[in-house]
Amino acid sequence: MDDCIFCNIVKKEADCDIVYEDPDSMAFTDINKQAPVHILVIPKKHMRSLAEIKDADLPIIGHLFDVVNKVAQQQGISKKGYRLVINCGIESGQSVWHLHIHMLGGRR
Repeated sequence: MDDCIFCNIVKKEADCDIVYEDPDSMAFTDINKQAPVHILVIPKKHMRSLAEIKDADLPIIGHLFDVVNKVAQQQGISKKGYRLVINCGIESGQSVWHLHIHMLGGRR
C-alpha cells in the first residue's frame, strides 16, 4: 500500500520513534499522544482493520498482544496498568486504514 503511512513506516520511508520491532510487527510512539505513554502496535502486513481479518491472520493478532505485553514492560507501565484501543471503521474514528492497537498509559 503506497498511500498507507504505517506501511511507509514499516518500509522505513517515514520517520517515527520505533520502540519495538520484530519480523512481523512494529511498535512506535504516536505523534498525537493522548497519554504520557501512547504507543501504536501494528502488524507489518497491511491489514485494513480488525473487521477484515481472516482465519489465516489470527496468529499475527495473537502476536500483537504479546508485543503489547513486551512493550508495556519496556515502557514501565505493565504493573500500574494501561488501556488498549482498537478503532474499527469510520464510526469508531479510525483514520488510518492499517490495523493498529493504541496502548495508553502513564496516568489514570
